[in-house]
Amino acid sequence: MLDVRRMQVLRAVITSGSVTAAATHLGYTPSAVSQQVAALEKQAGTALLERVGRGVRPTAAGRLLAEHAEVISQDLAAAEAALADLREGHTGRVVVRYFASAGAALVAPALVGLRRAHPRVRIDLKLADPAAPLHEVEQGRADLALAVGPDPRPYEGVRLIHLHDDPYDVVLPTHHPLAEQEEVDLIDLAGEPWVGNEPPGPCLDAVLTACAAAGFSPGFAVESEDYATAQGFVAAGLGVALMPRMALGGARPGVFVRPVRNPRPLRRIHVAVREVSLARPAVRDLLDALRHAVG
Repeated sequence: MLDVRRMQVLRAVITSGSVTAAATHLGYTPSAVSQQVAALEKQAGTALLERVGRGVRPTAAGRLLAEHAEVISQDLAAAEAALADLREGHTGRVVVRYFASAGAALVAPALVGLRRAHPRVRIDLKLADPAAPLHEVEQGRADLALAVGPDPRPYEGVRLIHLHDDPYDVVLPTHHPLAEQEEVDLIDLAGEPWVGNEPPGPCLDAVLTACAAAGFSPGFAVESEDYATAQGFVAAGLGVALMPRMALGGARPGVFVRPVRNPRPLRRIHVAVREVSLARPAVRDLLDALRHAVG
């Protein structure tokens, strides 16, 4: 394979017209330049220069390699510029995995500022199971992921950051007697029919753990894995529901939302970030924006 550095030396000799001038330009000795050209001629298997008086001129093969050396030089300069842009956060791609209720509440507002600061950075968003997005970060398929649950076990090369404790509120039909209270004791919901709104996993576990601490197990009369649909069932009087505050947004007509206490269910939200990705300004800025989004 031809040596790219020797091709650049050949190009300097041809451009300057002599070995001595090329040596001065490159900061080499004339002997070193001659040795580089001789080694390249041996690799190419043909003469690349011919003497003309005190100078040199390229053979057809020398001119061909010099032209390719110029293209390589331009490509290297473009690669260096692109690398600098990537290193400084001006370009590149940030791969993010998030769970559904974090999308509107956290990710969307965080991306508004990020896109202003890094308009040429591509953001790759994909919905993931809130219980298991950390494997993608650990395996290098994502730069950052949002996860729900108790403090996860550490993963090699991954930094885990506690972002927010999201409380659960009770969603009640407007005519329900408890809707008149400013706060509702969890035990007061023990005998109520419940509208489910979480699939099995860490979000539902937060509710079941709090209910167990209050001394009861909720009786689910309606199953739903969608917050908006569950609110509709509550509004229809089919039961009550506990929902994370981040997922509630604006309550729909026909329901009242009240804080819950004794105990107050919480789901712990973490950010998992690849350690190597933290060297990139866009990833650090996104992490800061997520912190700002939770207030």
